Amino acid sequence: MFGDIAQFLLNILATLYGAVLLLRLWLQFVRMPPYNPISRTVFQFTDWIVVPLRRVIGGRGGIDWACVVAAWVTALVYLAAVMMVDGINPTSLFPEALWIALLLLLKWGINLVMWVTLLMVILSWVNPRAPAMPALHALTAPLLDPIRRMLPAMGGLDLSPLVLFLITQIALMVLSRIGLPVFGL
Repeated sequence: MFGDIAQFLLNILATLYGAVLLLRLWLQFVRMPPYNPISRTVFQFTDWIVVPLRRVIGGRGGIDWACVVAAWVTALVYLAAVMMVDGINPTSLFPEALWIALLLLLKWGINLVMWVTLLMVILSWVNPRAPAMPALHALTAPLLDPIRRMLPAMGGLDLSPLVLFLITQIALMVLSRIGLPVFGL
């Protein structure tokens, strides 16, 4: 019972922090202003690990690799902690853990896309003038605009978030078949 509770709490903490690191990368990709309240909050939570890594790794090709590496290290630490809770020596699965951490990172990113899109859709119904809406639109526009161009006009009904949601679900199914069932992730 203690092991299940510990794994649950580790999963929550690692997933949230990994998602925040990936959100930082996403915010930078869409060029969200750093004075935006969402950007400021994300930067405050992640600066302690990203800024020192950026001095070593830096960014290339328009990608902040320090955020990617920080999220990958978070996934590795999470996997090691889960293995220790299960009584497994983390070094015994070293090469596989690197691959599984990468898949876990992809899972966190896909889940982040799904939840941000879902939050944007719900807020657009409940409070379209919410202060977070411009940031949510900026985050989701690069993903939804190509889908909108391919879908036929539906008379004011935007089905692109539904299509993106379906794509994320299919991607999660594919990831679960590739390698994450090993740890029940």
